[in-house]
Amino acid sequence: MTTPNSGDTVTIDYTVKKTDGTVVGNTEQTGPQDIKLGENQIFPQVEEALNSMSVGDEQTVTIPSDNAFGPRRDDAIVDLPRTNLPAEPAPQPGMQLQAQGPNGQPVILTILEVGEETVKADGNHPLAGEDITFDVTLREIKAAA
Repeated sequence: MTTPNSGDTVTIDYTVKKTDGTVVGNTEQTGPQDIKLGENQIFPQVEEALNSMSVGDEQTVTIPSDNAFGPRRDDAIVDLPRTNLPAEPAPQPGMQLQAQGPNGQPVILTILEVGEETVKADGNHPLAGEDITFDVTLREIKAAA
């Protein structure tokens, strides 16, 4: 039984689900993913599971919201003056905008409500406050050179 080591590249298939079972991502859409272990390319809990797996093994890893995308934060919901937004396309609930955060990093905002003068937008990650579950299958191990 061969298991991967830090520095190895593993090929995986995965399905990510919310607690209610809703699928929020999988490799059916993207194809198998290559992950180089030890480089923080995936959640640490999933990497830890991969370190003990052999090719063909499947494992389910649950990640609490605090260790996934964090808790939902009320302070991440903001009111923006409509004059700060482009006129076209007209803002609609569910539309996403990119803004600059206080540290200069880009922030994705999702429009919640559109008023005459302001737009209410949410800067929380869509999975903030959600526990997530990875069903992961190890397909291949490529040893580090």
